[in-house]
Amino acid sequence: MSLQETLSYQVKQAVIKYYNINLETVEFQVTRKEFAGDITVVIFPMLRSIKGNPIQIGETVGTYLVDNVKEVKAFNVVKGFLNIEIVDSYFIDFFNSVKDNDTFGFVSSNASDKAIMVEYSSPNTNKPLHLGHVRNNLLGYSVAEIIKASGKKVYKTQIINDRGIHICKSMLAWKLFGNEETPESTGLKGDKLVGNYYVKFDQEYKKEIVVLIAEGKTEEEAKKAAPILLEAQDMLRKWEAGDKDVVALWKRMNGWVYDGFSESYKNLGVDFDTLYYESNTYLLGKEFVAEGLKSGVFVKEEDGSVWCDLTNEGLDKKIVKRSDGTAVYMTQDIGTAIQRIKDFPDVDGMVYTVGNEQDYHFQVLFLILKKLGFDWAKNLYHLSYGMVDLPSGKMKSREGTVVDADDLINEMAKTAGEISEELGKLDGYSEEEKQELYKIIGLGALKYYILKVDPKKRILFDPKESIDFQGNTGPFIQYTYARIQSILRTADNDVNVTNDTVEISVLQDKERELVKQLQLYPEVIHNAAEQHSPALIANYTYDLVKGFNSFYQNVSIFGADSNAEKSFRVQLSRKVGMTIKSAFSILGIQVPERM
Repeated sequence: MSLQETLSYQVKQAVIKYYNINLETVEFQVTRKEFAGDITVVIFPMLRSIKGNPIQIGETVGTYLVDNVKEVKAFNVVKGFLNIEIVDSYFIDFFNSVKDNDTFGFVSSNASDKAIMVEYSSPNTNKPLHLGHVRNNLLGYSVAEIIKASGKKVYKTQIINDRGIHICKSMLAWKLFGNEETPESTGLKGDKLVGNYYVKFDQEYKKEIVVLIAEGKTEEEAKKAAPILLEAQDMLRKWEAGDKDVVALWKRMNGWVYDGFSESYKNLGVDFDTLYYESNTYLLGKEFVAEGLKSGVFVKEEDGSVWCDLTNEGLDKKIVKRSDGTAVYMTQDIGTAIQRIKDFPDVDGMVYTVGNEQDYHFQVLFLILKKLGFDWAKNLYHLSYGMVDLPSGKMKSREGTVVDADDLINEMAKTAGEISEELGKLDGYSEEEKQELYKIIGLGALKYYILKVDPKKRILFDPKESIDFQGNTGPFIQYTYARIQSILRTADNDVNVTNDTVEISVLQDKERELVKQLQLYPEVIHNAAEQHSPALIANYTYDLVKGFNSFYQNVSIFGADSNAEKSFRVQLSRKVGMTIKSAFSILGIQVPERM
């Protein structure tokens, strides 16, 4: 039984004894820093059942706890809050139980458990990954790792959007203007080369619109009648019909893009267990559209298009197949979800990491899958996140104003190098070691800056601010970890430092606070998994680091009064370092041994 469970039971016993009332629950919170105590019982909710003064009730319950719970040494009551002080031996025993546990905070999964599939990245094969994809990948990867740490079996996946009009736009522009250039002939990554032709299409499309407007068409008419757009639409129809030349070009250009994506994912430090391609799953989606027509889930309009009427659910009508028979995104997403369950029968829920501009799409998708009769559809979750802005404004792929992911990663490493050189922290490093460290710091800064923010919130990303070595940043936490490793290297040369069971009896305030912070780690992982929020892990780690730095500045480690105290402080430092490394690992962030 945990301490909180013990206290909850004993508070209920006190209320039965003195007030003859059975409480259903006892509400706890962390004791505010200005008051003595380690855990607080909130008295106010009890007033619904107990008639009386909250201060008097707190005094009565507090006295009972001191008399009946060996872990409770004292209490104080502030208004309706009963602040409980816990004996040092409880925290020392806890520390001894976890100090050597490499997987502290993690729950082991059971092979027979149901699995969760987490989808992220899901790029289009008409452009390279950009800053928006970076947030998507970092969120999806870390949420998958957090859910895994909480004890669930997890599959990481992506759906590659490799078909559709946007893909045909890049293909057509390359065919018209590319002069057979390739990644090899240009020296460009394949995804960048193809992305250039997506921009080229938009430039030519706009020129044609201007000409058509000059000829007397309205802007709306011109947008629909532009010859290059009509040719792209024709290319899509040919692709769906299996035209040999179109399919060959599609395979060739997508191959370039996949090679580029693989390099970007490696640079970013994310991976996948399985991949899905829209060009395969949209066909299964079409099959289930046909099934849904038979069962009455969908209806066919006079023009041949197929719709799902969701007006009774407070939504509107949603198209699932166009009049010309071609699929829409919804068709593909229906097929993808069904295919995943066929491939992984142990999957009982999915997390879709997609920006908040798609909130309505996923609301509709989940509802359609429920209407089609899939029981697992009740366990689908849209990890909706806010956009990433830059000080210069919003990014637009078709206009070529995006921040390329590879360029951003390289720029972060370069900035980390410049700042590190200014601070003079790298004496004795070889050039190769420096470059590796710059990459770890730069990527850590980028990842932490993005992940510390609640996923639902929009981010204004400032690269320079993210690499600050002070404050709530990745480099600040990495530097603290490196400082701890330095302490441990010093301790390795001190014969009076042991890793034996801690045998002290009294904790200083800074030591106690640090042990209490360590205690929270398993609960933080659980809550982060429940809320799909890496921000909880990130900000917990920052609080842990602040606690360690306060301990380090106020308590002498190697100048301790006894060898037992010295050994404890070294071991406490080691455990904090292990926890920083553990927390950062599930955020996908590396920690350097030296900085």
